[in-house]
Amino acid sequence: MPPRLGALLAVVFWGLSFVATKAVVREISPIAVIFLRAGLGGALLLTILGLRGQLAPPPRDAWRPLAVMGFVGVAFHQLLQAYALRLTSAVNTGWLIGLTPIWSALLAALVLRERFSPAKVAGLALGFLGAALVVTRGRPDAALLALPSTRGDLLILLSTVNWALYSVLGRGTLRRLGAARATAGSMLAGFVMLAIPFAASGAWRGLLHLSATGWLAVGFLGICCSGLGYYFWYAALDAAEASRVAALLYLEPLVTLAAGVALLGEEVAATTLAGGALLLTGVALVQLAPERNST
Repeated sequence: MPPRLGALLAVVFWGLSFVATKAVVREISPIAVIFLRAGLGGALLLTILGLRGQLAPPPRDAWRPLAVMGFVGVAFHQLLQAYALRLTSAVNTGWLIGLTPIWSALLAALVLRERFSPAKVAGLALGFLGAALVVTRGRPDAALLALPSTRGDLLILLSTVNWALYSVLGRGTLRRLGAARATAGSMLAGFVMLAIPFAASGAWRGLLHLSATGWLAVGFLGICCSGLGYYFWYAALDAAEASRVAALLYLEPLVTLAAGVALLGEEVAATTLAGGALLLTGVALVQLAPERNST
């Protein structure tokens, strides 16, 4: 498969993941969804590594960073999003996830002391303005914070900060072990961490009543989003220019928008579309702005 086609498939999978999660958390608890997703994704990645002759346990000194990655990037991150999707729409989630590169740029400024060009400053401002418009729906009043959908949007915003932190924490381990081994290790670590709350909370009982559609959604999340999605994405990054691959992420909110309307019947307000457009414009400015020397 051509690398960029694989990356495009990954973006489509991830755009649809919010719709699938929204559908399945109506039937079972978020803990059950994420537990099954991590298990299926980790098993598929291990199978791929085995077929490639790369199935070997990580060195012992990599276990701790893999455990941290498993908690931050799998267990905590995906639970945040799953609980948020009980409160807010898949469409809002898709737009707000687009804010992640802006947090990454801010982390680069803090850690690497990178100086922002005027274009980047404008991009940051537009991105946050767009996110604020999506969350508030143009109603910046105190009562809005009491709405379940607003609390869900704020959880999604927290998950975007968390993912930017995960990207920094996992960078060294990804380079050392390779993307497939590191991702499989962190996913299995997250799966093990989720096993205790999955069993202790009785979340497994919900599986007895999960519909056929729910099982399809869980299978899609585990196999396509967590397994094939990560595999295709990192394979594309290894074979193609990173900036061209990363640009495909701009399509993710559009996939979620189309699927949320078509499959879930979600309504999209004009303020949400306007906020999403501002957010994506801001992210594009941050990503495409020329670099400036560090201080």
